Amino acid sequence: MISRRSFGRAALALGAAAVLPRLSLAADRVIRVGFVTPQTGPLAVFAEPDAFVLEQFRKGLADGIDINGEKWAVEIIVKDSQSSSNRAATVAQELILNEAVHILTATSTPDTTNPVADQAELNGVPCITNDTPWQPHFFGRGGDPAKGFEWTNHFFWGLEDVIATFTGIWEKVETNKVVGALWPNDPDGNGWGDPKMGFPPVLAEKGYTLVDPGRYQVMSDDFTAQITAFKNAGVEIVTGVVPPPDFATFWTQAAQQGFHPKVVTFGKALEFPQVISSLGERGDGLSVEVWWSPNHPFKSGFTGQSSKELADAYEAATGKPWTMPLAFKHSLFEVVVDALKRSGDPTKPEAIRDAIRATNYDSIVGKVNFTTGPVPGISKTPLVGGQWSVVDGKPQLAIVENGAHPEIPTSAAMRPIGG
Repeated sequence: MISRRSFGRAALALGAAAVLPRLSLAADRVIRVGFVTPQTGPLAVFAEPDAFVLEQFRKGLADGIDINGEKWAVEIIVKDSQSSSNRAATVAQELILNEAVHILTATSTPDTTNPVADQAELNGVPCITNDTPWQPHFFGRGGDPAKGFEWTNHFFWGLEDVIATFTGIWEKVETNKVVGALWPNDPDGNGWGDPKMGFPPVLAEKGYTLVDPGRYQVMSDDFTAQITAFKNAGVEIVTGVVPPPDFATFWTQAAQQGFHPKVVTFGKALEFPQVISSLGERGDGLSVEVWWSPNHPFKSGFTGQSSKELADAYEAATGKPWTMPLAFKHSLFEVVVDALKRSGDPTKPEAIRDAIRATNYDSIVGKVNFTTGPVPGISKTPLVGGQWSVVDGKPQLAIVENGAHPEIPTSAAMRPIGG
């Protein structure tokens, strides 16, 4: 268990470079892991679990790791992307060129993972990322399904999974099947709205009418045009993938302009209890894809914690509610440690790269296996659907849709907003 005092110390150290101190070993027996994360900016909510997770691994790696009978220290060097793709690329270069990291990691939407992975590929540095749907990460970087990338590997669910989850949620409520889309002009929005690989063709196939007013600019302060289009078309379902501030603006203006859909299912913004809390009673009934929860039947291969134990430990240490990125940050470093242990010689980039490629690991978010696809270097993790309730002023997330993963149990029935 991590105390709040020790968590506070880790949080203060998070902005500094070295989070995991070096052991008293020769300099050539220290493995440096670069970690790029959006600590500030509109995506900062994704980084809330960082300090807790890094403190877990600092303690767990205090005595180093054994590789081929030798003890190696591990140092994690943290850089803030500031929620900017350009900044993410810059700090990734710094980690490669100035810090000489042996392995790069990144999480939290394509704004962070894509530029970091591109720098790793360009410079021949092994890289592991997660928390971005695999298509915006892979195809957004020009990936070729026939061969993939040489140095970069990624694990998360895909657009096919979130589309199936969202439509599974919607089918549980009686609607006119008219869907309004709020997709921003960013890698996520362009991926989700892609006319070939995104939502449009699947929704048409399933009998939904899509109302897409076009891409909007992130951090917009006026959604009147989109709301008007939705009202005129009789939209009863609204979907999108937007940063938390954008959803708060949209949802407030929707109420002001008398737009009251039956179902509102958004990626990114609605993944966080902090956002639901900020909406008050207006947060009740909103729905979202669920990548991980305390009820998921997985455990950490590094600490042995169950999903519930990890969530409980986080809440006890921080006083904050668990969030989905908590487990994906944890799993990221689980996979890093596992690959390093199997690398044989971490001084050789090719050895780390090959160990990552061969990963077949049971993590806190489920199986991570880079040998199975759907394209080279990608491993998919399970996805279910959830709905928020606001009980005594506190948000609670229930699993309401598990069609693709019945091993993750549902805990409530889906209801229309206000129902």
